[in-house]
Amino acid sequence: MGDPLHLRPPFSEHARTLTLLRWSAAALFVAAGVNHFINPAFYRRIIPPVFPSPDLLVAVSGACEIAGGIGLLVPPLRRTAGWCLIVLLVAVFPANLYMAVWPDRIPGLVVPAWLLWLRLPLQVAFVAWVWAVALRRRRGSERSG
Repeated sequence: MGDPLHLRPPFSEHARTLTLLRWSAAALFVAAGVNHFINPAFYRRIIPPVFPSPDLLVAVSGACEIAGGIGLLVPPLRRTAGWCLIVLLVAVFPANLYMAVWPDRIPGLVVPAWLLWLRLPLQVAFVAWVWAVALRRRRGSERSG
């Protein structure tokens, strides 16, 4: 019968890199989401006081990170997961801004101020990362794979 692997098209370096980036993003989001359930007190503390129901927000954002991370790995769900993760990254931006502007209001926060400020543009990098692995259309293809 022969080796079925020889029938597959060669896996390009670009495709390999994209797959690695996709799996890395998925692992990061799943781990961050799981951490919302392991250490919910931290996440409750960084939610700006103007937002209601911190416990619910922590649980929902954690569940969304887990679902989005897994969704990045499932081709039929990838685009939807990508859009949902981008919306989530925008939605949690106020918490990152709150940490950077008012770190003294967050009990037990022992992170250097410069790192809190660095986190803000890092959100843009996360959005770009999700876009690249889930939403960017490949040349010559109608759908990303």
